[in-house]
Amino acid sequence: MATSTLISVFKVLHMLGFVSWFAALFYLPRLFIYHREAMEKPQESYEILAAQFKIMEWRLYHIIMTPAMLLTFIGGFSMLYLMGWDYLEVSDWLHWKLGFVFILVVYHFHCKKTMEALAKDAAVMSPTQLRMYNEVPTIFLLAILLLAVFKNSLLFVQAFCAIIAFAFLLMLGIRFYKKVRRH
Repeated sequence: MATSTLISVFKVLHMLGFVSWFAALFYLPRLFIYHREAMEKPQESYEILAAQFKIMEWRLYHIIMTPAMLLTFIGGFSMLYLMGWDYLEVSDWLHWKLGFVFILVVYHFHCKKTMEALAKDAAVMSPTQLRMYNEVPTIFLLAILLLAVFKNSLLFVQAFCAIIAFAFLLMLGIRFYKKVRRH
């Protein structure tokens, strides 16, 4: 099989992996919000809801999220290997992308710690804090996509400023939602 065909195969695996990984990165913290809000319900209701959330969180993390992360890495590093390590040396944008991916890996494992704390009925963060926590992957996905598309440092700096503005708007939206929900 030609190298270009193999690169395409690994690109598809990489994209399948990151789409699945991000779907889980978006959904797991949403489950944390529901789990945390359930703590404020009467004990009997909480016990029923918590049991279900614990199962859902565990399955999502172990059966979907972690294998999807690994598939993302296998596809990405296989492409890099096939293109040659020199590609990494001449692609500044890829250094930034890998840095953002590293932060996402830290976030991934922090989700596991949060999941384990909730499984022990610990109120790790408030529902509002968890809503902000839930937006972290959105910001990193946007940064990674902009890097992958533009690959130009000046355009990325402009795009990164747009990301900061987007993050600020998300935070304002979460605060507005909290106020509206109280009434």
